[in-house]
Amino acid sequence: MPLTVLVIVGSVRTDRIGIRAARFLIAQLEARGHVAPLVDPAELKLPLLDRMYKEYPAGTAPEPLQRLAELFRRADAFLVVTAEYNHGVPPALSNTLDHFLEEYFWRPSAICCYSAGQFGGVRAAMPLRAMLAEMGMSSIPSLLPVPRLHKVIDAQGVPTEPWLATAAARFLDELEWHAEALRDRRQRGTPY
Repeated sequence: MPLTVLVIVGSVRTDRIGIRAARFLIAQLEARGHVAPLVDPAELKLPLLDRMYKEYPAGTAPEPLQRLAELFRRADAFLVVTAEYNHGVPPALSNTLDHFLEEYFWRPSAICCYSAGQFGGVRAAMPLRAMLAEMGMSSIPSLLPVPRLHKVIDAQGVPTEPWLATAAARFLDELEWHAEALRDRRQRGTPY
């Protein structure tokens, strides 16, 4: 059965390169028969968090939040593509994620981290992993770090180095396993 895996890109910078990784991963997920909508804070233009989606009276949340909540509830998994800003999570990513909570429960997440340098954004992945777990979408054990992203994936999301397809295949195999297992358990009920 196809999965719905939301790909959330974390950077909103004008010259961002993370969108390349998002395009690559969406293509990989779709090639496996999955639905992989892009969640892009640059397009959503959410305000800085004032109220979470759940804090609005029913039917009064701003349209982008309502649309996102419905999309998040349909998700089987979340794949977060994050840059590393000062060894941490990009503010646009944190802001986007913080607007929701229950919509994440009992669904796995996976982290693709990247940088223009050699470490591939792994320093941002560690605090992000803790954040995702606290929100109810624990991340799978593996990461997909992509160092020197601007050299490894072109602007259309096509990898230029063969190691990336191999690493991504294993990473997505793991995400599929967790997503299928948790989807099965959600269908039988959750602890709360």
